[in-house]
Amino acid sequence: MKITKIIELTDKNFETEVFLAKKFVLVDFWADWCGPCKILSPILEEIANEYSEKVLIGKINIDTNKKIPIEYSIRGIPTLLLFNKNKIIGTKIGVLSKTELKNFLDKKLLD
Repeated sequence: MKITKIIELTDKNFETEVFLAKKFVLVDFWADWCGPCKILSPILEEIANEYSEKVLIGKINIDTNKKIPIEYSIRGIPTLLLFNKNKIIGTKIGVLSKTELKNFLDKKLLD
């Protein structure tokens, strides 16, 4: 079994996991049928390991969780939202390379 540091987010646990987190939370809005989401997934796994002290990575499936994607006006996937406490401090839409994602996180974590 593959060990992952990425947490599964749902409509039910979103507020608890994201808003009460003690560190930054990067939320990936995705779906099983999304090709770009499948490309981004292993990159997120690597980031989850490398940034585990600073950032929690969570994934929320837009097909099985309808409330949260609507609440955040998710129109395309993959969409990444970076939260600090209960505020969005950064957004990225589409596939990013590992370098692009690290640059995005590094810049936002220093702001």
